[in-house]
Amino acid sequence: MTSPRVRFAPSPTGYLHVGGARTALFNWLFARHWGGTLILRIEDTDFERSSEAMVAGILEGMQWLGMDWDEGPFFQSQRLPLYRATADKLLAAGAAYPCFCTKEELEARRAEATAAGRPPMYDRRCRALAPAAAAARQAAGEAAAIRFAVPEGGATSFDDAVFGTVSFNNAELEDFVLLRSDGIPTYHLSVVADDVDMRLTHIIRGADHLSNTPKQVLQYQALGAPLPVFAHVPLILGPDKTRLSKRHGATSVISYKDLGIVPEAFRNFLALLGWTPGTDAAAGADGKTREVFLSDELIRLFSLAGISKSNSVFDNDKLAWFNTEYIRAYSPEQLLPLVQAEWAAAGFLPTLAPDSILATIALLQTRARSLKDFAGVFRAYFSDAFEFEPAAVAKFLKDPATPLLLVALGERLQAEPAFTEASTEATLRALAEERGIKAGILINGARVALTGQGVAPSLFAVMVALGRERTVDRLLAAPSIPVAMS
Repeated sequence: MTSPRVRFAPSPTGYLHVGGARTALFNWLFARHWGGTLILRIEDTDFERSSEAMVAGILEGMQWLGMDWDEGPFFQSQRLPLYRATADKLLAAGAAYPCFCTKEELEARRAEATAAGRPPMYDRRCRALAPAAAAARQAAGEAAAIRFAVPEGGATSFDDAVFGTVSFNNAELEDFVLLRSDGIPTYHLSVVADDVDMRLTHIIRGADHLSNTPKQVLQYQALGAPLPVFAHVPLILGPDKTRLSKRHGATSVISYKDLGIVPEAFRNFLALLGWTPGTDAAAGADGKTREVFLSDELIRLFSLAGISKSNSVFDNDKLAWFNTEYIRAYSPEQLLPLVQAEWAAAGFLPTLAPDSILATIALLQTRARSLKDFAGVFRAYFSDAFEFEPAAVAKFLKDPATPLLLVALGERLQAEPAFTEASTEATLRALAEERGIKAGILINGARVALTGQGVAPSLFAVMVALGRERTVDRLLAAPSIPVAMS
């Protein structure tokens, strides 16, 4: 394949949503696989709904996912002369004509057609105007839109890399508007003008654009431009098999960042929504199906042939699984900047010694489901300002004798010459045997006193991570844990 040129063309009437991000990802993977060019084009001709904040949100979402682009961003609002020139070419080719029908007239005719049981399509009455008469009306200052003259018979067909040959009867297509009477292009005109001008070779986009494609194919043919390869990717549905929307939870890409999702995990998860790498590539060393792929692997394996025709279901539990897998696989050094971003967002400043932070992250990352855990349930590992879980206090510190035993444990640990996992465990078990109690009473009570939680990594690993001073101070303070919480 010669070097392909593809594009991601979002509309800044909303933030980057899941479906758009998946479309961007497929274009990015395709371009990187073939050493091609990814163009970022902002389709902002809806002047009332588009905003700079939405543009910034789209760029932020792509950057968070690590999807760089090679050209752009280009803004359609700055390319209006191109669209008007393209409309003029279609007029000159006899493929378009001026339409003088007003909005009120069109609405009245659509209502009349609907009442009569006919499709509410434009009746093509201005198409019958003689060119000289139409030119005279325009010269007199009468407002006119520009419509495409759809062939009245036959069908418009194209080959789709996902769905195969797709055909639409021309009788089902109305003469669609290219340029509104105020000179603003419609989507149908601007997308073709840009795609031709940017020399795109492949159009990879959502299957909801299938019905738009014949209108665009007709323009390519009228302009004498070569058709790109179309590839329409399946839709993403919610668990109830309806179109993914806000009612299914977060749909903005950045909202998943705010939920503590690792960007590589989200990218891996998105890639497998409607695409498979093939059975050989997906087979792990143990013979089981692989699902975790590094970015370089996704780029190497990606192909249009792997895109499914079937819609995909967005599974939040599966995304959570990917997130835990990536958090576990990261090195503490890789996790540190992501964790620091969570601390900053939470307004939390760790007081743990810097040389202990990486070791503590390594201790906790196998238990983390989200990056937010490091500023939430794991807060006690990094700061003395943390809260106690009421249920854990009630379960493991309900006996008034237990906090006093923890004070005794703290005093012994303070006097121990060594402070290792082995030495702290030996000290605790010796105290339990001396007092005639089960070691579990001290272990569970100490876990709550040290972390505020009833569940944590190995207690003795926690002690070493906290260090002798913090461990001792928290054990000595066990009697002051509010009794009301228990």
